[in-house]
Amino acid sequence: MYIYNVTINIDDSVHDQWLDWMRDEHIPDMLATGKFTAAKMCRVMVDEEMGGTTYSIQYTSKDKDTLSSYYKEDADRLRNEGVTRFANKFVAFRTELELINEQSI
Repeated sequence: MYIYNVTINIDDSVHDQWLDWMRDEHIPDMLATGKFTAAKMCRVMVDEEMGGTTYSIQYTSKDKDTLSSYYKEDADRLRNEGVTRFANKFVAFRTELELINEQSI
């Protein structure tokens, strides 16, 4: 299993609109691609020197090939929606994580 993690710092001036858009539109659109089986959105618990609020959004994908298909078929379109709506109001970076072990009680 792979996790596509997007870490975003969003400016306070658009925070509430961005958060609504993420919950109501963007995350559902990501899941609608069929490339992800789940999504988690977490607030990063740190005070940022640059201001704003930082979030980690984690999308679960069954394998590397499925994630690669997302990059080829959907990533540009879905990323551009955020850039268009919130231009110059966020900083984002993306990481891929491979799940090695998961335990729970």
